[in-house]
Amino acid sequence: MSVLNHVQTARLKVWRRVTALIFCTIALWMPFTAQSQESKPKFRVIAIAEAGGIHKPFVDAAKIWLAKEAAADNFAIDYIQNTDKINDEFLSHYQLFIQLNYPPYAWKPAAVEAFKRYIEEGRGGWIGFHHATLLGEFDGYPMWQWFSDFMGGIRYTQYIATFATATVHVEATDHPVMKGVPKSFVVKDEEWYTYNKSPRPNVHVLATVDENSYTPNTNIKMGGDHPVIWSNEHMKARNVYIFMGHHPDLFENAAYTTIFHNAILWASQK
Repeated sequence: MSVLNHVQTARLKVWRRVTALIFCTIALWMPFTAQSQESKPKFRVIAIAEAGGIHKPFVDAAKIWLAKEAAADNFAIDYIQNTDKINDEFLSHYQLFIQLNYPPYAWKPAAVEAFKRYIEEGRGGWIGFHHATLLGEFDGYPMWQWFSDFMGGIRYTQYIATFATATVHVEATDHPVMKGVPKSFVVKDEEWYTYNKSPRPNVHVLATVDENSYTPNTNIKMGGDHPVIWSNEHMKARNVYIFMGHHPDLFENAAYTTIFHNAILWASQK
């Protein structure tokens, strides 16, 4: 074999080794890149919930459920226990605000203004639960009028302290939050708030509770029209209020968790 052929053969061997090394490197790098891309959350959620109180069991159950949801739907969630940190800069890091049984009073002034901008300007979405409509004068604080208007112009009046099981009827079957939810479902042992009036004229009602289905029966009723899930479409932010939220057993109710799941995915998108 000539010297030229030896050189060509050696070069070919080197080229094959280099090519093999390149392909191995790409093969090793691609899964890592894909994994890195998948690990980056699609959106970030901030949830505000009191550290203790009568709703702590519900909040604790919600946190366990939300951890599973975050892993399945690839979002990140943080928690705060008061409004001290809330301002424009803080909220700019989150695409969704969950008011997890936190009341609409005793908010710091900076938090009030930042939250209003967040909702009115559509800087992020909002899901509120249960205690979020405790609107009135409580613990020495005046009613937050803006939040009352946000919730349809209502004021809290009373609740069923002994609890009642009832049937909830879905009205807006075509709304994304109600996708996959049966037209009617039962909620056990809820304390069903009443308000001074129905929010219906000012909001889009998604579901109502059938007051005739209360078990045991009670005279604490709104007189027929009793919305329990609604959205204020006058605001730029996607928003939904879900009244039910007292007992941790709600996270064993498939209709309830479907609504919560749908609300997260819908409200987090602009």
